[in-house]
Amino acid sequence: MSRAAASFALLLSMWACAMLSGCAAPADPTARHPVVPAAIADLTARQAGNDVLLTFVLPTRSADHEPLVEAPTIEIYRANLPPGAVPDKKTPWHLAYSIPSERVDSYLNGNQIEFRDPLSADDLARAGGSSLAYNVRTRVVKTRASDDSNIFSVRILPSPATPSEVRATVSEFAVILNWKESPAPQGASSVSYRVFRGELDSEDAPLPRDISQTKFKNPLELAGTSATPEFHDANFEFGKTYLYEIRTVAQFGSDSVESSDSAPAVVTPRDLFPPAAPGGLEIAIVPATPQAPAYVELSWAISPEGDLAGYNVYRSDTEGTIGDRLNRETLPSPTFRDISVLSTRRYFYRVSAVDRAGNESVKSSAVQIDIP
Repeated sequence: MSRAAASFALLLSMWACAMLSGCAAPADPTARHPVVPAAIADLTARQAGNDVLLTFVLPTRSADHEPLVEAPTIEIYRANLPPGAVPDKKTPWHLAYSIPSERVDSYLNGNQIEFRDPLSADDLARAGGSSLAYNVRTRVVKTRASDDSNIFSVRILPSPATPSEVRATVSEFAVILNWKESPAPQGASSVSYRVFRGELDSEDAPLPRDISQTKFKNPLELAGTSATPEFHDANFEFGKTYLYEIRTVAQFGSDSVESSDSAPAVVTPRDLFPPAAPGGLEIAIVPATPQAPAYVELSWAISPEGDLAGYNVYRSDTEGTIGDRLNRETLPSPTFRDISVLSTRRYFYRVSAVDRAGNESVKSSAVQIDIP
């Protein structure tokens, strides 16, 4: 065999090895399988006014447990279901929305994606009891999407009116919210209200037009429910800034639907409420001795105020006038010793309570004493 023929045979043999056996030189790159995100398993949805609000957590790893380098593209699929139907293999899913990777951050709320699907007039006009079903896929490459998420169905119902004219006032013991009553939508058996509260970072920061972009120190959470258009929030602290939103809830048998959020009401409660005046003021003279002059001992009942800072004592020579404060610093306990009295004088004493915000109560009733 000639040298040229031998070389050709060797090349042919190497080509056949590569094609049939997949052999390659150690340094040659090998093709990787496409990265496929893990399937979403916590999809939930609820009707909020004339929207359906979808929430779920994005996967951070692939189906092979490898970390994802960036947020995946999100694909939201929707299906219309007639009354009483449930999704099955024949359900006609269609791609309703595709959110590119670079826009995913705009739908993040904490670690969850929140996406609103606006309901069309046709959606709301369908037969009562009709549902919308949703599932979600994600992908990082065009060729392979994740498996379907769990499927979540929402029964579409007439939306109740959004609460309006929300007002917040502050009392000593509660933030009081009032709003205009919402009528029950057709077919609803009753309406009630859910009150949500969040704490803002600062009372001076302007609210963005989109409340979802508000900077909360503590996020919006359910503060309570009410059967009437009034709510008392007793779980608050003076000096903190709160934002309130209210939703109407219409009940349709075992199903319910919420309205969209009301316009926000923002309030910073200030402690402008003085404590009650101390009671039970008693007085006694300790007679003079060769070593010390006479002095007056005062005591009174402990104030029940939860934010009490202390007490002040006032003395006057004339009945009907408050006189001067005797203590330089607020008294921490309900007792005082007056060693500045003069013999043969008559004195009138009063006591007040002071809270931690600096509010001072009215003065107690006066007690009188004559120094011998």
